[in-house]
Amino acid sequence: MKISCEEAVSRCWAEVDLTRLVTNYRNALAHLSGNTQLICVLKADAYGLGAKMVAQKLWQEGQRIFAVASYNEAAQIRCVLPLSEVLILGLCSRAQLEKAIAADMLLTVFSEQYAKTVMEAAQAAGRQARVHAKIETGLNRIGLLPENAPDVIARMQESGVISMEGLFTHLALRDKESDRRQIDRLTGVRDALAARGICAAMVHALDSIGMVRYPQDHMDAVRTGAWLYGVYPRGYAHPEESRLAITVKARIAQLHRVAAGECLGYDETHPVSRDSIVATLSCGYIDGYPRLNSCGEVEIRGRRAPVVGLVCMDQMMVDVTDIPDANEGDEVILLGGSIGVDEYAGWGSLNRNESLARTGKRVPRVYIENGEVVEVTEAME
Repeated sequence: MKISCEEAVSRCWAEVDLTRLVTNYRNALAHLSGNTQLICVLKADAYGLGAKMVAQKLWQEGQRIFAVASYNEAAQIRCVLPLSEVLILGLCSRAQLEKAIAADMLLTVFSEQYAKTVMEAAQAAGRQARVHAKIETGLNRIGLLPENAPDVIARMQESGVISMEGLFTHLALRDKESDRRQIDRLTGVRDALAARGICAAMVHALDSIGMVRYPQDHMDAVRTGAWLYGVYPRGYAHPEESRLAITVKARIAQLHRVAAGECLGYDETHPVSRDSIVATLSCGYIDGYPRLNSCGEVEIRGRRAPVVGLVCMDQMMVDVTDIPDANEGDEVILLGGSIGVDEYAGWGSLNRNESLARTGKRVPRVYIENGEVVEVTEAME
């Protein structure tokens, strides 16, 4: 649902910089080796930026294959890009499998039992299921064991209802030695299949971190999500190649004076140490801000204001005593500006990707390109 920009920025909103998104995307492409393809990961609503708009923008750049976690996410992408390739990385129900197969989506097979379910769904759908096999190499999450995978994949291939198109794994990224073992296990399965005359057209193992860490292992494709949105590998020497593409903002709803010794909101253990001017902001933890207690900061008029009291569901308070020109209605930056994703995540003990993806469903997205607003969407639709 579209809303006016004035309405969108009245309370709490997220500005998505499409120019930065495209720059991050192009920088990712520049890292790829030879004929390696990029699979753009759009799960969790493109990490909170809005999967539909992100997919459309990347499509304009020439991107053709995307990855998501679920059938519903895949259907969302196909709604706006009916010709796109969409790889579903996770579990689908039997009914969803039949829909996905009928829609020519790419499925992930990760267990022998699930392989049987996919074959049954393909028979019911009356057409071949296009499949990537996920190999469990050390992350210990989902996947076919390397010693069993060749037999399971061969049975799928022989069934006549499976088109075996890919083979992949996901690195645990614990250390270089264990990463190497994982990659070797994947290539071992690839080679065992080749010996049986089965060739997976697309073999892939690396995510955003692996993309820059292991250029020699790009293989046929690299799956990139976080990098696109501005989360680069920790310690990476060129952070300018992946800049934060989302800024989350709110407004000052009210300014009020609080006497020294008083507590704020539901907090009972962090009284203010001085007579303070407190700003109540029109956002809370349901909008994505961590439920901090007198920890963290926001940016107002280019200066930092500390969070005071316990962040509430719909509102939160910050101390603006040292920002005397702060006014009701002022714009407040929660994430972005001088507040990078590493710092923000650290306050809430969050994963950096989580910091972006948890941006609330009721937070409108305002899309900006070359400094101009090009689209405004209501997230609750």
